Amino acid sequence: MEKIEKTDDEWKKELDSETYRVTREKGTERPGTGKYYHHKEDGSYACSNCGIELFSSSAKFDSGSGWPSFDDPVAKENIKLITDSSIGMDRTEVLCSKCDAHLGHVFEDGPKKTTGKRYCINSVSLSFKEKEK
Repeated sequence: MEKIEKTDDEWKKELDSETYRVTREKGTERPGTGKYYHHKEDGSYACSNCGIELFSSSAKFDSGSGWPSFDDPVAKENIKLITDSSIGMDRTEVLCSKCDAHLGHVFEDGPKKTTGKRYCINSVSLSFKEKEK
């Protein structure tokens, strides 16, 4: 996979201010406010910065967390996991592996009948493509 490398100024020209704040400055949406939190259509979710496919709607579940939650990415190589100690505790940050956009965090409290993981993802980090009928 070819990496996308852009300057901050290039990203600022392409992204709206909220998407830039979350994806490039590692921000977080307020819980319950994202457009994909209650979204239920069939399709796939891609990185809002570069378009690489990240999650399938079949992996989405209602975690009650206030953010879209998924139990597994479409391909492990499409995401990158790193340790995030920014708030005084260790969490696992989820990044897009193609453009390094901040997506959210992954936790070990997801559905036990599947992966046990909860990929807690900001809506502005995603774009949605409806499944063709």
